[in-house]
Amino acid sequence: MERMCDTIVSRGPDDSGYFVDGDFGFGMRRLSIIDIEGGHQPMFTPDGRYAIVFNGELYNHLDVRVELERSGIAFRTHSDTETLLLAFAQWGDEAWIRFEGMFAAAVWDREARRLTLARDPLGIKPLYLTKQHGGIAFASEIRALRTLPNHEWDIDDRAVHDFFSFGHVQPTRSIFQQAQSLAAGHFLRVDAGGMELKQYWKPRFAPNLALSSEEWVEETRARVLNTVKRHMLADVTVGSFLSGGVDSSAITAAMSQVAQAPVKAFTIGFPSTSIDETAEAAAIARHLGAEHHVLPLEPIAAGDLLPMVQSSFDEPCAATAAIPIWHLSRFAAQQVKVVLCGEGSDEVFGGYKRQRTAALAARLKPLIKSLGPLSKLIDELPLNGSPWWNYRVQNVRRFRDAALLDNSFQRFFAATEISAPDIRKRLYQESFFDRFDGPGSYKRLEQEYFDEAAHQLDPLEQFMLADLTVHMPGSLLNRLDRGSMAHSLEARVPFLSHDFVDWSLTMPTKMKRRGGTGKLVLREAMEPWLPTGLLSKRKRGFQIPFAEWFRGDFSRFAREAWNDSGARQSGYLRPEAVEQLFREHDASLANHGRTLYAIAMFSCWWQQTKTEGKRAAA
Repeated sequence: MERMCDTIVSRGPDDSGYFVDGDFGFGMRRLSIIDIEGGHQPMFTPDGRYAIVFNGELYNHLDVRVELERSGIAFRTHSDTETLLLAFAQWGDEAWIRFEGMFAAAVWDREARRLTLARDPLGIKPLYLTKQHGGIAFASEIRALRTLPNHEWDIDDRAVHDFFSFGHVQPTRSIFQQAQSLAAGHFLRVDAGGMELKQYWKPRFAPNLALSSEEWVEETRARVLNTVKRHMLADVTVGSFLSGGVDSSAITAAMSQVAQAPVKAFTIGFPSTSIDETAEAAAIARHLGAEHHVLPLEPIAAGDLLPMVQSSFDEPCAATAAIPIWHLSRFAAQQVKVVLCGEGSDEVFGGYKRQRTAALAARLKPLIKSLGPLSKLIDELPLNGSPWWNYRVQNVRRFRDAALLDNSFQRFFAATEISAPDIRKRLYQESFFDRFDGPGSYKRLEQEYFDEAAHQLDPLEQFMLADLTVHMPGSLLNRLDRGSMAHSLEARVPFLSHDFVDWSLTMPTKMKRRGGTGKLVLREAMEPWLPTGLLSKRKRGFQIPFAEWFRGDFSRFAREAWNDSGARQSGYLRPEAVEQLFREHDASLANHGRTLYAIAMFSCWWQQTKTEGKRAAA
């Protein structure tokens, strides 16, 4: 257990603790945020029956503590860990839904010899399991599990297909056959009788049509302020990530309303590129009176940058935002231990362009179907030396294909792909493609993740549900957790408190999207707090300037990594097809940037994983 914990020391450099009880044991590494002196783990109930290790923060634990004290329960510390432990001792598994926060928790019942594992409703904090040799092991990262002796770790081919399709492994799979994540909003009981998995929370759309538009705006402003205030609970300084967009600006503005001192706001800039938002972020910081810190990130050699970021992940990760999050986290961690972030706003307030595109595709489906073979003429459009023309032909073809799909769940999977099916057909080895891709692949994904009740939702609600339950835990929260915890920085997401999400799902979709504008109600609610004109700017979010940075260097490194890491011999992709993609991209015949980036990151992961395996064997 010490060896397992040592592999994740960056998640908790401040303290460690271990407990063994016969054939059971657990340990933890602690990042001290609340009750720095009294929060040591594992923690035990006064009678010694229950023991807990817990990663995360509970923002309403003081409210729950008052309720427990009314029942005669006495507390020995100020820690939210003790609140969670005594709540479990009092209410059992009914305790999980009472807490507003992010957590991965393990409770050991010494009397019943029963382990309970639980993960927060939205999957903000990770929790991985492996079931081998008649037992179970769990950890915050797969790398900790891989230190276990005599355990097998075989690559899951289906997960590799996930990665080359979406840029990440879809929940609850992992890149290894023998590991999986505990699903968000679930708890797992383990004892001599076996294992029992139960869901304690899921998102439910229940539109409330009684409120006026003005009332929704006022309610939104109040709710944002309340969730941000709760998320600022800490015994250390709390800062914010400020990108210049609506989401992070709303969080920083709400923090400024309740903070006793100027908020420390951290921004990453890309000087002399088309996506630099430093000026917008600076204007917002001045308006709010925030203490603004800017990290100008100059071009970095891809051979240094990509392996460094990928090493923070157990699995291959092709999220472009992983790179700026990693660097900004390292920068912020020099001054604070906690930051508040804007993740989740697009999911709960309908802010993605892809949601609007999917709704348009659904409306145009009858027209496109009526064209019959004429719609295939798009495939005959010639490609030439103009990147502008070639990229638009590529996008029109994808829009046509998405319009002809059955519903918004299938369009969601098509919209979140980083590679189109025809590209994968070219890239994959034939047997690999036949096993996992081809006709009906979107239908199979829809059936895997969504039940019949979900199909009663309207198209935008279907898309939002998919973003909340599939893309959010699989990609966005994963990259945020790994990028921040690599530098011992706790990243909190006020928009993803399950109480806030529950409330947001009662809001009619007309308050969230109107025409081409998403997050309508949030924009109007934040207007009194932010500079005039900010809310009309186009969303950019965290990304890297691929075009400016990697036009030459990226391609060179991706080629070298593919050829030198051993990934070329992995048996998944056809080497001649990979080379053809490089040539087409370099000649601007098509934009294969995301796919080639995925190949580069997979190659980095492949090399790092093989090296780690050799070290473990030694």
